[in-house]
Amino acid sequence: MWTYSFHGSRTVVRDETPAPVPDGLPDGTVLIRPLAGAICGSDMAFYRGRVSPFHDAERALAEDIPGFSLHEVVGEVVAAPGGEHAIGTRVVGWATGCDALAELVVTRASSVVPVTRDAPAVEVVSLQPLACVIDVVKRLPRIAGARVAVVGLGPIGLLFAHVLKDAGAAHVVGVDPVDRSAVAGRFGLDETVRTTAERWSRMLDDERPSVVVEAVGHQVGTLGECVRAVEPGGTVFYFGVPDDMVYPVALDHMFRNSVTLMAGNVRDHAAALRAAISYRERHPRVLTDLVSHTFDVHDASAAYRLADTTSPERLKVVLDFTV
Repeated sequence: MWTYSFHGSRTVVRDETPAPVPDGLPDGTVLIRPLAGAICGSDMAFYRGRVSPFHDAERALAEDIPGFSLHEVVGEVVAAPGGEHAIGTRVVGWATGCDALAELVVTRASSVVPVTRDAPAVEVVSLQPLACVIDVVKRLPRIAGARVAVVGLGPIGLLFAHVLKDAGAAHVVGVDPVDRSAVAGRFGLDETVRTTAERWSRMLDDERPSVVVEAVGHQVGTLGECVRAVEPGGTVFYFGVPDDMVYPVALDHMFRNSVTLMAGNVRDHAAALRAAISYRERHPRVLTDLVSHTFDVHDASAAYRLADTTSPERLKVVLDFTV
């Protein structure tokens, strides 16, 4: 079968790899044929050449796994040894091996759920990041009537703004050097601040957000600025993927201002995906508005190259496996 993977910094290469054998699938897994995959912000560090923590000592580079690192996927079930999903069912969710840039992919059966065919696969694939966001917002305190901020207005930050507003936030401000004013209203943003997290945190007066979501990741600085920006007694959720094992935090500031710092990923994939499906039923345009560019999967190199850029026009980049 064909696969794509990263071969060095910013290089996407097609390979031929033995296909998974349905009869040899481990219990609790499912074999799917991807119909679409969405590029996540967390993929970009590997695209730029970062060594992957998903590998063992003998396989140290991202290029060693065919299909790496695509994990947001929608596809049709080809085989399910445990019978968790019927053959031919369309499912959406996680490729748990982060290897979905391939003709076929094996994933945990509990990490995908059935989804109807009422919308194109290139749209519903983003139910996976929406599930992540909904799972976080459910854990946050005091959203109804609160003033909240989202630092980083890429696709995941825009989804956070939408879900926070839907949860009853009185005022949602988004912070990003990229101008998102053209799409602010579609995603529930009451205000956008076009600047860096550092400058924004220093602009604030006594009217500070009670909840701040860090939706940037991949570096240390923005977390510190979010801690500095939140009101005393407030909560910071670090959603962005950390690139280092240990991050320095202004613990004295947190202590003196009774700041709560939260982080974490989705523990129950299926429940989060079902919540995302229900959310899309109430907000049918949220995923339509999120996707700005769609590429044939065999133009993966161009898709990742675009995803590696920032502009007001570029939101979610999706790969179409059916073209």
